[in-house]
Amino acid sequence: MGTHTYPRFATKAPDDLRTQPPQRRPLIVIGAGPVGLAAAIDARLQGLPVLLFDEDDSVSIGSRAVCYAKRALEILDRLGVGDAVCERGVGWNVGRTFFREQEVYRFDLVPEPGHKRPGMINLQQYHLEEMLVARAQQLGVDLRWKYKVVSVQPAVDHVKLQVETPEGVFAIEADWLIAADGARSATRRMLGLDVDGRIFMDRFLIADVVMQADWPAERWLWFDPPFHPNQTVLLHKQADNVWRIDFQLGWDADPEEEKKPEKVIPRIRAMLGDARPFELEWVSIYTFQCRRMKDFRHGRVLFVGDAAHQVSPFGARGANSGFQDTDDLLWKLRLVIEGKAPDSLLDTYSTDRVYAADENLMNSTRSTDFITPKSRASKTFRNAVLELAREHPFARKLVNSGRLSVPSYLVASRLNTPDAEHFDGDMVPGAPMADAPVAVAGTPAWLLDQVGGRFVLLLFLSDTGKLTPSWRDRLDALAQGPIPVETVIVTPQGGEVRGLRVLADPQGLVARRYDASAGTAYLLRPDQHVAARWRTFEPARVQAALARATCND
Repeated sequence: MGTHTYPRFATKAPDDLRTQPPQRRPLIVIGAGPVGLAAAIDARLQGLPVLLFDEDDSVSIGSRAVCYAKRALEILDRLGVGDAVCERGVGWNVGRTFFREQEVYRFDLVPEPGHKRPGMINLQQYHLEEMLVARAQQLGVDLRWKYKVVSVQPAVDHVKLQVETPEGVFAIEADWLIAADGARSATRRMLGLDVDGRIFMDRFLIADVVMQADWPAERWLWFDPPFHPNQTVLLHKQADNVWRIDFQLGWDADPEEEKKPEKVIPRIRAMLGDARPFELEWVSIYTFQCRRMKDFRHGRVLFVGDAAHQVSPFGARGANSGFQDTDDLLWKLRLVIEGKAPDSLLDTYSTDRVYAADENLMNSTRSTDFITPKSRASKTFRNAVLELAREHPFARKLVNSGRLSVPSYLVASRLNTPDAEHFDGDMVPGAPMADAPVAVAGTPAWLLDQVGGRFVLLLFLSDTGKLTPSWRDRLDALAQGPIPVETVIVTPQGGEVRGLRVLADPQGLVARRYDASAGTAYLLRPDQHVAARWRTFEPARVQAALARATCND
């Protein structure tokens, strides 16, 4: 049944890891889901050796995480799988909301023109995981399948693990451990750590349905539809003519009973309203959770993704925020491992991503409360909003069918250097970078593909002839520092400067989105967040901002 043939990955005997005393590795990752694989890939791109354990030997069963937002796609670009995801997946920008039989609200995720990636790509998680596994293998990640971590013992300068394999149990130590082992994290449980928040008293049925349908690639959500009265239904198109349908069931529904084909098929048949053939690929039941750990760092153990925080699926914040966790973490971990930044830099991983998680939890909770009201009064209010939204624009702003994932603006991060001069626009310190079309040596390109993975000074000039010898000496000094800062020059028409990358901004979109004029400079973090910005380039200010962005101040 279904469209996908699940791979079985070869299990390697642990003979090379079974030593006395236990060998020590710089970095071990637990969990080969999308977030754990992203962490391991990023580690290799940062030049770090990494060992990845997973207790299974295949990819996830069923579609699971489906929607990958623009920021996640930009991170996947840097990891080397963005093109494959976008080519295989289904892009969409339009979401439509129906109340009973009428459309009451729609939104369009299409950003202003001049962005490489769409608002969303839908792709089954198993496809994404296979792409990430292939990329991890290409980069030399040491992947170990059927390796189950059964004990985690933290120490001051390492973490000791006991690992169970088909060939027996062995011990190994890690300087640093990344726990990406999901919402039911065994690592979290073994350390006696909790997650706090809300579990919503409701259940949803997921049905992945293989069928031919000429519906557009849009997100459709129904409140109280005639084919599923008094409940909510969500529809997404995926690759391979697989359609993801979520049916609200209510808390009293029996999960095992509701998963039976004889219960699922009539629901789908009622929704379709015709006799077209379809096939069930996967069925599951889920419960909403909006929870997080108090801290994402516990000594040498760093939690990412669902192991650290869980949100309800409306809004697509699970995997998307998990990718942003690893994007924030790995460059900081590399600097600490290399001795170029103090251990306290990793504390900012927790504070910044807790800030982002709280934002996601707030939006997810609000969406869930609107979609699944838990009192007669809240349902009456919800339905009144939906009725009014048919005719009145003001009410459409109150319709919350799942505020979709957007990256967090880390404006409270201690790594930011506050503005000393006036700027307009969104590119404040802590902001994720906006993309824009550029040209490199006459070839069309994208701004975000030219930065990331390292500190960059984005320097705006009217033309390359304005780069004086004294400025060039100062830029060379930044590039040769203990933590190198590469300079990327942006001019309206491009040009050439020996040893420096020069981007042309022929449409002026880079300058417009960054409110930049000749002489403006931006210090960009390796995770493509703005660290600082100035109206004029002064090396001392750049050095001070770099020190602050790495906790070396």
